[in-house]
Amino acid sequence: MNTAPSADSLIPVTVLTGFLGAGKTTLLRRILTEFHGQRIAVIENEFGEENIDNDLLVQDSDEQVVELSNGCVCCTVRGDLIRTLGDLAARRAAGDVRFDRVVIETTGMANPGPVCQTFFMDDDIAATYRLDAVVTVVDAKHGMATLDRQEEAQRQVGFADRILISKKDLVNEADYQALRARLVRINPRASILPAHFGETDLKALLDVSGFDLDAILDIDPEFLAEEAAAHDHHGHDHHGHGHDHHDHEHDDEDGHHACGPACGHPDHHHAHHDDEIGAFVFRSNRAFDPERLEDFLSGIVQVYGPDLLRYKGILYIKGINRRMLFQGVHMMFGAEPGKPWPASEKPNTRMVFIGRKLPQDIFTQGLEQCLA
Repeated sequence: MNTAPSADSLIPVTVLTGFLGAGKTTLLRRILTEFHGQRIAVIENEFGEENIDNDLLVQDSDEQVVELSNGCVCCTVRGDLIRTLGDLAARRAAGDVRFDRVVIETTGMANPGPVCQTFFMDDDIAATYRLDAVVTVVDAKHGMATLDRQEEAQRQVGFADRILISKKDLVNEADYQALRARLVRINPRASILPAHFGETDLKALLDVSGFDLDAILDIDPEFLAEEAAAHDHHGHDHHGHGHDHHDHEHDDEDGHHACGPACGHPDHHHAHHDDEIGAFVFRSNRAFDPERLEDFLSGIVQVYGPDLLRYKGILYIKGINRRMLFQGVHMMFGAEPGKPWPASEKPNTRMVFIGRKLPQDIFTQGLEQCLA
């Protein structure tokens, strides 16, 4: 996976996703009409009733790229995304259109995975564009029901670097918090912000650096606290190690993990929705053997790649005095050296896996066997 630190010359791209009616179009209309000082090219990958107003987009003209009053440009994907991105880059290089960044709006039913993979699979695209983040809009009023009915909606949450909850004013605080807690369980590494009719600070959506390996691996403390509490309460004994889980930072010497909704423990399911998409965290203060780890991860992505949405980690590798930064989308993953371990921090591994019905015990046992 080509995730080397990007030069400033690369054009940043935001993938905007969310289920039908969640408010993507409201947000996009605001991006397209507001004077925010940035020229944004919007690629609309949508042929539904939710298309941007026809007065903004000239749907049937031969000219697929429409320039708007604030300097943004808009085009509809008629065919291949790679070709559209290539055409836009060529027009920009020729001086026909001007834009600083790209926003891709996916269809309401779309899995964002293939869109994200485009930026790592095609060398020409990777040499021109930098995937910045996936932003997912969730409807506060209908979000719970949509997540219950539509696995694609869960995938959109699982892929997200930022989650915007729209229509918060239509629900009470308890319902909002219940939805927020569910989103955290599906994806503990995305930050969650309420959005009122698209009135979100655009800076919070642009320049997120969700795919930069240097970006900090933040895991929602609510997720860690809840899973640590579940361990304390149920007293799970993992693989005979008899770990004590009173500190959810897991500072003992053994490699082990916080238990997530993908785990097989039935106790975890009575309290909340049994989502297909879930997350879990692996932590250890012991170093990985690099060859064993590479063999294991290569095998895991061959088997579970289609069900692995996003995975990311800071790795403690034997014989390397700096952190290794690691991330993947589906079957593509890559790692590169990061900053040296500071004297104030004991080297440790933190990895988060987000995916569909992942067998947490297989991942955990396999990773533990890769420890030196």
